[in-house]
Amino acid sequence: MSTNVAIEIKDLTKKYEDRIAVDGINLEIYKGECFGLLGPNGAGKTTAMKMMYCSALVTSGELYVLGLNVKKNYREIKSRIGVVPQEDGLDPDFTVLENLLVYASYHNIPSAESDLRAQALLRLMKLEEYQDRSVETLSGGMKRRLAIARGLINSPEVIFLDEPTTGLDPQARIWIWDFFKHLKSEKS
Repeated sequence: MSTNVAIEIKDLTKKYEDRIAVDGINLEIYKGECFGLLGPNGAGKTTAMKMMYCSALVTSGELYVLGLNVKKNYREIKSRIGVVPQEDGLDPDFTVLENLLVYASYHNIPSAESDLRAQALLRLMKLEEYQDRSVETLSGGMKRRLAIARGLINSPEVIFLDEPTTGLDPQARIWIWDFFKHLKSEKS
């Protein structure tokens, strides 16, 4: 595997009982590349991504993320990636800031550092004035930006976005895509 490859997939398959959700896909995604999986509903896009970010087990085939085998090194992979799932999964019992700090604790980020990262991400996502508010009070676009901030809290080497702009108004969609273009240009 080339050191320039972020994700390598060989004959990847996922079965649920008798149903094949992902049927022998092969691909390489390179570091610094923005890559999208396209297809109709039910095509297996989310399932493939879940295997890549170690949330679903691989039935057969080989899958490497950052040179690590997902079957053997899922903990290390999870520590080095960021995930923004289709459903935001934000905790309504916590404030905007607390959502980031709790997630940072899952990555064992020290408290002082997690505070700094959370504040920087809130500024970046234009959410700092909402940091003490309940997640329930946020608009859909604000919740999506918070979910993205949460996916970036551990400074990931790879970030997975599952339909990051679904349900958002056109202005929010444009803002999010512009944000990721900017983020990608900073990393290149």
